[in-house]
Amino acid sequence: MASRSSLVTTTTAVFSFLILYLANITAKHRHSTTNDHHHHHHDSSVSNPRLQQAYLALQAWKLVIYSDPFNTTSDWIGPSVCSYTGIYCAPYPNDTNIQTVAGIDLNHADIAGFLPNEFGLLSDLALLHLNSNRFCGILPLTLSNLTLLFELDLSNNRFVGPFPSVVMSLPSLKFLDLRFNEFEGPLPPELFNKNLDAIFINSNRLTSVIPSNLGSSTASVVVFANNNLGGCLPPSIANFANTMEELLLINTNISGCLPQEVGFLYKLRVLDVSSNKLVGEIPYSIAGLAHLEQLNLGHNMMSGVVPLGVCELPNLVNFTFSYNYFFEEEGVCGNLTSVGIVADDRRNCLPERPLQRSKKECDAVLEHPVDCFELPCGHTHS
Repeated sequence: MASRSSLVTTTTAVFSFLILYLANITAKHRHSTTNDHHHHHHDSSVSNPRLQQAYLALQAWKLVIYSDPFNTTSDWIGPSVCSYTGIYCAPYPNDTNIQTVAGIDLNHADIAGFLPNEFGLLSDLALLHLNSNRFCGILPLTLSNLTLLFELDLSNNRFVGPFPSVVMSLPSLKFLDLRFNEFEGPLPPELFNKNLDAIFINSNRLTSVIPSNLGSSTASVVVFANNNLGGCLPPSIANFANTMEELLLINTNISGCLPQEVGFLYKLRVLDVSSNKLVGEIPYSIAGLAHLEQLNLGHNMMSGVVPLGVCELPNLVNFTFSYNYFFEEEGVCGNLTSVGIVADDRRNCLPERPLQRSKKECDAVLEHPVDCFELPCGHTHS
């Protein structure tokens, strides 16, 4: 998907910069010690209490790693933790003469195991990237000690349990990626009050409705997709207006109407609410989203007119509204390819278009139009 690729490009660039920075510092540190006798490097590690703590944590972690097919941790031997594969050291912020473990990157290592309580000893971590492994179990509460943690990527693993409330206690966290795990149960509303730049919680087993009291979030990207959230998208989504650029709610079992407040998200570039149970018309406010590039309303139960204002958005490149019950396309909406927009209007009730629904299907829905003003969301929930 275009939205995912643009997002991956952005986050990869940020992560690459941070890791290169940490790796460069580590390389300089190693170079400065290569002229010393080898045991001196060991002694400096032992005499540094921050690296001693990291050594204890990493050795405890290694003991509960049960499969390491690429031998990624085979060099996790001895107290020189800054030379371990996947471990990145940097000067301690409060005393730059002291080295500390600032980053862990074990992405795509296919390691199986769990995170022990000793993980909390890595209190200076700024980056923790464990994408695409086989780590399982619940997250230890000692992660709350990681007060400098900026990026947490646990995606594509086998973590379980309720939404990990421990991440709510991380004061420096900006990037949270919990995609493709087995977390279940309700989403804590407080998650959206945290000062986060990106929230990825898609493809878990989360079941609660999107909180109706969404806070003034700082997130530019929020991905809920492939969870059984249900409920409706509350008007408080407008509180994301100053930052949100991508909102993905694919296959989250949301219902009701899209609120007019979606149109308040004036920075939005990607809006994907496909494969849900949405009804009613396209909010006219979406015609004000001048930065919108990708709009996917496909596979819902929406109806009414496809408005000209949406089709004429200046940056729109892809508009999918197939598998709904729209019965009219205004103006250029009926021929979007003529203006260079990739569009899909199949399986609607558009009389002049090919590959539409049967008259019987259309009549069954269109005889009972939905009035979105009589279906308010967010007013009956606490």
